[in-house]
Amino acid sequence: MCDHGKNIYMPHLATIEAMHDETSDIRSFRLVFQDEQVRENFTFRAGQFAEYSAFGAGESTFCIASSPTRKGYIECCFRSVGRVTDALRSLEVGDTVGVRGPYGNSFPIEEFYGKNLVFVAGGIALPPLRTVIWNCLDLRDKFGDITIVYGARSEADLVYKHELKEWEERSDVNLVKTVDPGGNGPTWDGKVGFVPTILEEAAPAAANTIALVCGPPIMIKFTLPVLEKLGFADEAIYTTLENRMKCGLGKCGRCNVGNVYVCKDGPVFTAKQVKAMPQEF
Repeated sequence: MCDHGKNIYMPHLATIEAMHDETSDIRSFRLVFQDEQVRENFTFRAGQFAEYSAFGAGESTFCIASSPTRKGYIECCFRSVGRVTDALRSLEVGDTVGVRGPYGNSFPIEEFYGKNLVFVAGGIALPPLRTVIWNCLDLRDKFGDITIVYGARSEADLVYKHELKEWEERSDVNLVKTVDPGGNGPTWDGKVGFVPTILEEAAPAAANTIALVCGPPIMIKFTLPVLEKLGFADEAIYTTLENRMKCGLGKCGRCNVGNVYVCKDGPVFTAKQVKAMPQEF
């Protein structure tokens, strides 16, 4: 749903219903639209994004981190890195933010039915995959094996720690968590190593399996060759490039890579599509 009337930049008003500090500089919000009709009719697909505004400071682009199967609210997760995100972080439960969207394409979840899934995420890049993970877990009988490989620099840098514990305890999910060498403390019970290395050890067979990857550019750079080595076709590897976007509408030109506008043609792309982009990416 995306009905802005005559002004495509007009956001919907939403109340911060809950917040949680995932790390020392990363916070998640649960937002509820103030207009009852918007709240009841708002729909989106896993992988789409929105623009979130702190009034007086501006707006920033984040994925919708909750699953479209969960109704009545949306969630987002952000790191404090500048004026807008600092302003968002200064808000409290009960305060109002602006939300416009959803924008962009999405992960073609229906095409994944009957297949095994392996999710590969690094650091704050878990939220763009969290929406898909919960979407698939809420439709669990439609998929084969589900593997989640998630890593960060240290144990403290992992987000959604409470959900990692929940996934770890599920019998129908194989969670493999890792931290970079030196990032493990005395109570760490996961693996130690960079995500691409751990992925090579933990990934399921490529046959009938879809890989969904999101992380810092350097992680993606070294993860794609690992998946190729394991036998994954480029068409079976999906990623999201939301970190390149600003206006969300293809107006500002900030996200264009060659003739591709990430906000309009993406943010979800297959590895085959990414490889076809200019080398500037």
